[in-house]
Amino acid sequence: MSNLVLELRQGEVMIVNGAPIRFRTRSRIELTAKARFLFGKQIMPPDQADSPARRIYFALQSAYIGNETEREAGLEAARHFIAEFQAATTSEAVRLVLEQALIAAEEDNCYQALKLVRRIIQYEDSVLGRTTNAAIPKEAGQPC
Repeated sequence: MSNLVLELRQGEVMIVNGAPIRFRTRSRIELTAKARFLFGKQIMPPDQADSPARRIYFALQSAYIGNETEREAGLEAARHFIAEFQAATTSEAVRLVLEQALIAAEEDNCYQALKLVRRIIQYEDSVLGRTTNAAIPKEAGQPC
């Protein structure tokens, strides 16, 4: 594994292996071991999981960065929300992306699953006419 260097702003939050870390000053860190992490705008707070696609993202986020119990519950919730979304959508492409996301999550590649679900959030926003002001978790860096 190659090391990953991240630059984080003052006040930014990073979650590493389930532990939230808030940076008091601008920091540059290097991850030198495998870790489950999200930071900054990749993290969706619970109050922003206010649509079907965002609920899927939040469940997968829990499956990725939560503790063992939270990961199991997050994956189960993701399965449920994905099945509901697939049943409700008329788009075969959306069903396929959601299926790929679920497969990735079940293979313990939740970071990839989150990347796929970001696309579904954008699709959902366009269908619902939702402005992009609503937080869409951003992709940044590579997972360890």
